[in-house]
Order: sequence, then C-alpha cells, then structure tokens
Amino acid sequence: MPPQPVQGWRWAPAWILAHVALWPAPGYAEAVLALGALVAMAKLLLSRFRGGDQLLSHQAWALTSVLFFAYWLPELVSAFDAVDRAHAFTQTAEDLRYLPFLWLAASAVANERGRRVTFGGLGVILAVWVMDALLQAMTGTSPLFFGIDAIKHAISGHGMCSAAEVAALDRLSGVLGPCNLKLGVVVASLSPFLLYAAASRLGVAGWVVSVVLVGLVVMLAGARAAWLTFALVLVCSGWRLLGWKKLALTLAFGAVALVALGIASPHVRERMARTAHAWSADEAGVDQALSGRARIWSAAACMAREHPFNGVGARGFRDAFPGCDADRGKLAAWGTGPAFHAHQIVLEILSETGAFGLLMWLAGAAMAWRAWRFSPAAARERARPAMLALGVTVFPLNTHLAFYSTFWGGFTLLLAALYAGSLLANSADAPVVASDN
Repeated sequence: MPPQPVQGWRWAPAWILAHVALWPAPGYAEAVLALGALVAMAKLLLSRFRGGDQLLSHQAWALTSVLFFAYWLPELVSAFDAVDRAHAFTQTAEDLRYLPFLWLAASAVANERGRRVTFGGLGVILAVWVMDALLQAMTGTSPLFFGIDAIKHAISGHGMCSAAEVAALDRLSGVLGPCNLKLGVVVASLSPFLLYAAASRLGVAGWVVSVVLVGLVVMLAGARAAWLTFALVLVCSGWRLLGWKKLALTLAFGAVALVALGIASPHVRERMARTAHAWSADEAGVDQALSGRARIWSAAACMAREHPFNGVGARGFRDAFPGCDADRGKLAAWGTGPAFHAHQIVLEILSETGAFGLLMWLAGAAMAWRAWRFSPAAARERARPAMLALGVTVFPLNTHLAFYSTFWGGFTLLLAALYAGSLLANSADAPVVASDN
C-alpha cells in the first residue's frame, strides 16, 4: 500500500515562524514555544494519537523522537549526580516541553506547502534581521531593537538592556540587542535558509548578493565561531551552485574583503590580531587567542575525569568550575566570576553529561546520518537547508554557545526537528491537504 499524503497541521508553520521572530524578546519566544507544545500535546491526546501518519511519516515521528531523547536522556542521567541536584531535576522536567514542540516543528515541514512557508519564512526573517543590522552598522542604531526597546520601556518603565551593557557595546548587535550578543552565530547558523531561497529564485546572482550581505553582518558581529560557521555554509552551499573553481575564487575574494574590513574596522582588526596569537609557541599566546577558553577547556577536562560516567550535571558547569580551575585566584580573560559553560560541544557534553551523554549524542548523530544516507535524492534536496543549518551548528571543530541553555538548546532542537520532518516526509509530490486536527 503506498504511503498516504502527509497533511500536517496547517497552523504549524505560522507558529514556528512566530517563535523564531520573537527571539529578540526571549520571554515571549519561550511562551510561544511552551504554548505550542501544550496545544500540540492536547490535540494529539484528544485524537488519541490516531491519524498520526497524516501529520508525520512513521520515520519522521521516530527520528524526531530519537533526536530529542539523544539530547534529553543525558540531561536526565546527569541530574542524579549534579552539583545542584534539585535544580537539575527541575530543568530536566521542564525540558520535556521540547518533545511535543519538536513534533509540531516537524509537522510544519512535512508537506510541500509547509516547507515552502516555513523555510521561506525563515529566509525572510533572516533577511530582515540582516538589513536591520546593516542599518545599525551605518547609523549606529538597530531600528528593530530600538522599536522593541521602546515598547519594553513603555510597558515596564525600563529597557531591554542596562545602561552599562549599552555603553559597553563594541560590536554589531542587531535586533537581539547589546545584552544578547548572539547575532553573529544566529545569522550564520540560519544563513542556509536565506542562501538557498535566494539561489532558487535568483540563481547565482541571488546567492552572491546574499553571501555578501550576510557575510558583512557575520564579520561585524564579531564572533569568530560565527566566521567559521559561515565559511562552512559557503563551502557546502557554494560548491553545488558554482563548482569548485568559481567557489575558490569566491573564497579568495572573501579573504581579501576580510583583510580590508579588518583594516577599516577596529573591532574586527582586534579580533584578527587576537586570533594571530594562536601561532605563538607558548600556552599564554594560545589562551589569549582563544579568549581564555584554554583555561575553560582545562577545567572541562578535569570535570570529565572526576565525573566520567554522567558528568557534573547539565547546566552545572558554573558550579563545578571553581573546583577544577587550575588558575584559581587569577583574573580570567572574561573578567570576574566562573565560566558558565565549556564553549565547545564535545567538552560540554563530556563535562556536564559524561561518557553516557557523549554516547547518546553520537547515537543521535548516527541515526540522523543514516536517515540522510538512505533517503532518496529528492528527499535530501528538500531537506538540504535544514541539514546544513543543523550540521554547521553542531560542527565539533569550533567553539559554541551552551547546548544545554534554554536559547541555544531550543535553537538546536528546532533545527533537528526541521531536518527530520523535511527529510522523512512520505512524499515530496503528494497533494497537500491542510488538516485542522
């Protein structure tokens, strides 16, 4: 019997896009996520999970759930020996909300209409954020953040960020604001949705223009991890469109532009000079190039040695850091206080969730890769933007935000759900029938 057309929830794409569009206001974005999870779970319970194959294929249900549990089970197991056990179990219980939300996100891209609206909408949101950031680069003010901050001030009597955070701003912050300096990594990780949309509508010219505009924002936002992330996006999306020779010329031009931007921008020049310290032969030079991360990674390795099976607990890094800091008492490169997380995905998993956590994450990665390998070419093509966004976000040879934080954990799981839902839809060419269920 041939697979039935996947209908999906017709309101799911709008819900996912609303959640992403509200990221500059984290409280509201989290409320949309939680409400979406509750609505999805309620609808599934009311239907007694009947008709599930009309929302997602069996394979998509399975992969989405597997990827969630590869993330959540290490968190649960690590909570038993966490430094702050009560807090760890509370956070673990709260993170169960992600599972129905991931089903909702996978359903949003389970048919052609849903993928077009969701992937296209993500590209539009990113394009708006990029243009807003470029306006900030030219005028010194992000119009979108200015509007959000004004609304916040009118409601509560104070703005989104403190005066000290605004005064200390030394890079492009865009719509996320000076108290949430994640613009570079967010734009770089979401860039495949914009680049593939531009290439599909405008060809090579659209891709090149998008690369230039996004690249400027990523560079001026200052996060060197985002530079590497965006470089991976360029290589993986560009070689299929341009071929290796033209891509090599494009990358060479980008390197020249980077040097020119470094000369023109004091902030970018400082970042490049700091990176050059990595070529120093001594440990201090490498640590300076890594903004103190060598000290953090040494502490993470200590935690992994002392808690080899299940780590110090997800989100427990800051509590365990003083006991593993080899340079306790010395002023750190990041200032006063402990490091909050390991800044590197493998070390974060090992230090906070131990060998069990690493095995679970590797199992999830293996299942995601197996699904890609054995999917037909049409399925891989429709899932390519989500696959690339997820792949560059978890690329292990880079530095990272905290994957067990509310924002970056939810961000990564959302990309995983979009990948599973788009790759394992029953049929790319099946007629789309929107469902109210």
